[in-house]
Amino acid sequence: MIDQQTALRGSAAVSPMGPRTGRFLVLSVVFVCAACGLVYELELVAMATYLIGDSVTQASVVLSVMVFAMGIGSLLAKRLRGRAVVCFGLLEAVLALTGGASALVLYASFAWLGESRHVLVAFSLAIGVLIGAEIPLLMTLIQRVDRQDAGGAVADLFAADYVGALVGGLAFPFLLLPTMGQLTGALVTGAVNAAAGGALVLWAFRGDLDPRSRRLLLVVDTVVVAALASGTFLVDDFERSARRAVYGEDVRVAVRTEVQEVVLTGAGRGPLGLYLDGRLRVSSDDGHRFHEALVHPAMAGRHGRVLVLGGGDGLAAREVLRYPDVESVVVVERDAQLTRLARRDPALSALNGHAYDDPRLTAVARDAFGWLRAGDRRFDVVISDLPAPGISDSTKLYSAEFYGLVAGSLAPGGRLVVHAGPPGTGAGDFWTVEASVRAGGLVTRPYRVGDRPAGGPGGPDGPARPEYGGGEPPGRGFVLAARRGEAGRLRLGPRIPEPMSLDERGLLEAGRAAERSRPGTVPPSTLVHPRY
Repeated sequence: MIDQQTALRGSAAVSPMGPRTGRFLVLSVVFVCAACGLVYELELVAMATYLIGDSVTQASVVLSVMVFAMGIGSLLAKRLRGRAVVCFGLLEAVLALTGGASALVLYASFAWLGESRHVLVAFSLAIGVLIGAEIPLLMTLIQRVDRQDAGGAVADLFAADYVGALVGGLAFPFLLLPTMGQLTGALVTGAVNAAAGGALVLWAFRGDLDPRSRRLLLVVDTVVVAALASGTFLVDDFERSARRAVYGEDVRVAVRTEVQEVVLTGAGRGPLGLYLDGRLRVSSDDGHRFHEALVHPAMAGRHGRVLVLGGGDGLAAREVLRYPDVESVVVVERDAQLTRLARRDPALSALNGHAYDDPRLTAVARDAFGWLRAGDRRFDVVISDLPAPGISDSTKLYSAEFYGLVAGSLAPGGRLVVHAGPPGTGAGDFWTVEASVRAGGLVTRPYRVGDRPAGGPGGPDGPARPEYGGGEPPGRGFVLAARRGEAGRLRLGPRIPEPMSLDERGLLEAGRAAERSRPGTVPPSTLVHPRY
């Protein structure tokens, strides 16, 4: 211990500044590195959720792998303390390049290879190891510039680290994502990380560096910052190339809203496709079949006042507005930019029959859960045309509590219909939705409509899955529900002016097809125990 303290006192002499100044600079860099490190973590979680879905699983994978890797990094850093200055400088350069480029590489693997899970784990592991190695090296550096006891140094380091993590955690959703997006935000964060680490080493600890080490660090930091800065200028071209790889050559509109990425393809050169966060939601090839099956069974009773939850594309509203006796339609879609696109884009507005120009329709840009909870209106029909549970943050909109709110918004004799995914063997989500609707106090009538012919785009929330297990194709599943004592048989709404792909007989068979695949008891999904 005496030899170590003597070495630390002797090494402090090489610093060109006083102990307090040196301590302040080291803690400032700890603050910056902690902020950057948390941005890398959040960026991986956000990108993985966007590309793969299921935010809970992706957050669990990223955070658990990174924390484990941080422990490995701390152990490995014990061997580097003898050359702490050089090793810290190189470590920050590698971390900046790895973290800054992680979003680009993750997106590229998804676009061109079709798989990003292994890349996600690899980056989580690499970034975790590098972050874990920072603190032991920074502990050595702060004791070189200030003869502080180990306990005080640890307290200062972790205080700066935690405050930096707070700033990074707040900066990611409120500054970086809205102003720069995921790719540019990660690149800029990496450049800041490299500049901060390089400046500390090359200036505050320049007396510890021999000329060769100084030149090496200067070249490495310059190359890393230049590479990351160049990436920010090329990111738009990269995004366009990646989109073409994912969606094909006929991308017409691509916009990142505050809620999701919205991409429109085709129209004129091919069938129109609407993708939300990379998943096909609407195809002009067969979108009418899906929305006919969703809407018209719910319109069999009174339907003067209709509520559409989700459905910002306007296609469910199109089917509702085919009924001349509909008095009002309220579309609650939290993505205002999606509804604006559905109103103004010529191809999409033509596909939805210019539903947003109908004076009977009112669009509300709110989260459906909060809107229902705060409102007291009653509706004859409620149509849930929301993203499937498990692939977005819409899981709470498939909970028993949510369906309890919907049940409270139904007028006497009112009906709810939910798009719930395929009800075939192994498709637990469908029957979990059905159980959750029942737990919300409603009586259910599930039904299944067969898949479109193979060979074209898939249905909502993803491509068709011909490889699905079981003897029958999974089809598209729906749950029709009403209050107890008010649920009748499956039937279509009256007075449809044009012919449809689904008739009364086909609907009854759709109900029998769903019941044939009903499993045993399935527990509902709740807010505190989600089961998707």
